[in-house]
Amino acid sequence: MQSFSREEVEQAWRHFITVGDSGDWNAWADLHSENGLWVEHHLGTFEGREAIREAIVKVMKPVPMMEFPVGWHAIDGNRVVFYPWQVMPDPAGGDAVYRFGCVTILEYAGDGLWSHQEDLYNPREAEEVMKAWVAAGGQFAGASD
Repeated sequence: MQSFSREEVEQAWRHFITVGDSGDWNAWADLHSENGLWVEHHLGTFEGREAIREAIVKVMKPVPMMEFPVGWHAIDGNRVVFYPWQVMPDPAGGDAVYRFGCVTILEYAGDGLWSHQEDLYNPREAEEVMKAWVAAGGQFAGASD
């Protein structure tokens, strides 16, 4: 396995975060290698860029308003581990907090691409947060269609 400089890995990770924050999930999928693997323990394992694309576009379609501020990150060789909060905005426009934590592990493959992604979070906590958000007036995209 080829090793990449910390600077290259960090730059690729920062770009990964920027693209995810943009909500362009097709562009996000393009950051995975053609044979990349996304392990999302609650939703399944997706093999290959196009399977990753299909899954992420479907998963994120109802929540385009979700944000992912990073609490911390660590880089060791080609691996990045970080803690992106999964945040829904306060439906009332105030400062109520609707979020749950996640740990993401990425393996850098070079050329700005990631060969492996694994997301770890508590699905029960995620469900409770989403229920509280909806009870406070939050609406999923397309819910009124």
